[in-house]
Amino acid sequence: MTDTSIPSAQRIRVLIADDDRLVRAGIVGILSTAHDIQVVAEAEDGLEATNAASAHRLDVVLLDIQMPRLDGIQALRDIKRHHPHLPVAMLTTFSDDLLISDAVSAGALGFLLKSDDPQQLIGSVRALAQGGGAFSPRVARWLATRERTGIRSDQQNQRIRDLLTARQMELLALVGQGLSNSQIAAQMRLSEGTVKQYLSALFTLLNIDNRVHAAVLAYRIGLIE
Repeated sequence: MTDTSIPSAQRIRVLIADDDRLVRAGIVGILSTAHDIQVVAEAEDGLEATNAASAHRLDVVLLDIQMPRLDGIQALRDIKRHHPHLPVAMLTTFSDDLLISDAVSAGALGFLLKSDDPQQLIGSVRALAQGGGAFSPRVARWLATRERTGIRSDQQNQRIRDLLTARQMELLALVGQGLSNSQIAAQMRLSEGTVKQYLSALFTLLNIDNRVHAAVLAYRIGLIE
C-alpha cells in the first residue's frame, strides 16, 4: 500500500499502457507497494496513452510495445513530440526484439520485461524519474548476446575496450546499470556537471547517442556481468 505520509505532489507519477488487463493490474499492484510512486493513469491502447500523457502531469510513462489502435512505438513518438523531456520506457517480451531498435530511435529510455522482478520494476521507475535509464538486465544481456557473432565481434569488443580509459569504463558500466547523472556523480565523486561533460565525450567517442545504446554496449563488451 502506498505510504500516504508522502504528499501526492512529491510522488513519482506514472502512466501505464498495456492492452492486457492482467498485466496492467500486476504492474499497478507492484508499483503501489512503493511509498514514493503513484500510478495516476492507465491506458489499454496507444491512443489512450497519448491522450493520458496530455491530460495528466506525469514523471514516467511505461508503454507496451504492441497495442491496438496505435502501437507503442507510434504512441512513443507522439508523446515525445509533445512532451520531449518525459521519460518513457517500453514494456516488452523477448518476441518484440525486431521492434526494439525502432523504439530506441523513437526516444525510448529503456526496456523492461513484463516478467521482471518487482524490485527491478520499482527501481527502474525511480531511475527514469531521476534522469537515468531503465534497462532490464535480462533484456540487455539478451540483446548483447545477439550482437556477439564470433571472433570478429570479440575483436571489435576488445578494440572498444582499448579505446576507453579505466575511468571511462567505470562511467559506461554505471550508465549500463541505469544510474542517473546524480547517482553517477555520487558514485564517482564528481560534480553532476562534470558527469554530463564526461558522458557527452564518451558518447561521441563510441558513436552512440543515448543511454540505451550505452547499456547494451556495456553488457556486450563485458563491463557488466
